[in-house]
Amino acid sequence: QVQLVESGGGFVQVGGSLRLSCVASGRTVSKYYMGWFRRAPGKEREFVSAIATRGGAPYYAEVVEGRFTISRDDAKSTVYLQMYSLKPEDTAVYYCAAGERSFRVALPNYWGQGTQVNVSS
Repeated sequence: QVQLVESGGGFVQVGGSLRLSCVASGRTVSKYYMGWFRRAPGKEREFVSAIATRGGAPYYAEVVEGRFTISRDDAKSTVYLQMYSLKPEDTAVYYCAAGERSFRVALPNYWGQGTQVNVSS
């Protein structure tokens, strides 16, 4: 089992920045693909970004490409999502996720409880 705990959400104005953190515990985190999803009010959960194991290349949803940066520090069992140039449509609950396979081919195996991000205009 892998437990995921997110932090860093909050209120920010349009154009502002936030950094989300996700601390993982349990099995060796470095073996897992890590990433972020989000669910906006009244919408389905959507993929945001993910990063492969062992320094693999990150990838992003088109709507956040160029504004968000994902990174991981396996020594700290932590994955980050740095968000810049935030827009009102980025308002959502952000979920950290971990999986044994790439998120391009399978849903994550583990999920965090989520952290709320609110972007106000």
